[in-house]
Amino acid sequence: PDAGSDDVALLIRLLKLASFINSPMKDGVCDPAGVSQLETKVMMALAGEGPLAGPDLVEITGMPAMNISRAIAALRERGWVEDTVDPDNRRRKPVRLTAAGEAEYASLAPALRDVARALLGNLGARQKRELAAISDRVIASMADWITSHHADVKLGG
Repeated sequence: PDAGSDDVALLIRLLKLASFINSPMKDGVCDPAGVSQLETKVMMALAGEGPLAGPDLVEITGMPAMNISRAIAALRERGWVEDTVDPDNRRRKPVRLTAAGEAEYASLAPALRDVARALLGNLGARQKRELAAISDRVIASMADWITSHHADVKLGG
């Protein structure tokens, strides 16, 4: 068989996985907490990484800049994020979770654990490590493709 067709079949499976994983996150985590999936992703990134600017959040989450801006605005309105200052770059506009935002994120932890167990609990420890390593490689390839594709677009090619 053609290796390219194997790659296409696997890509289709990954697209299906990406689509389906939204439902358990929405139904199991976001809806019960009254937060959007976008807001949850931004909170997860800020909780894991600390203060981040919009472009950092775009890179980490893979979401479009407009979606990041909307999520930050909604979180700011709820009092869950606040602006902070980057002492090394005054033009950079990072945000961070407030104490209320950290408390809200902490309240999501049990639901996140439940969804993680439901989706990944039937995998063994080795399979989880392998899935993590494979996911990291695919994400790196995506980042490389995006960087290359955007460079080509900017260069007119």
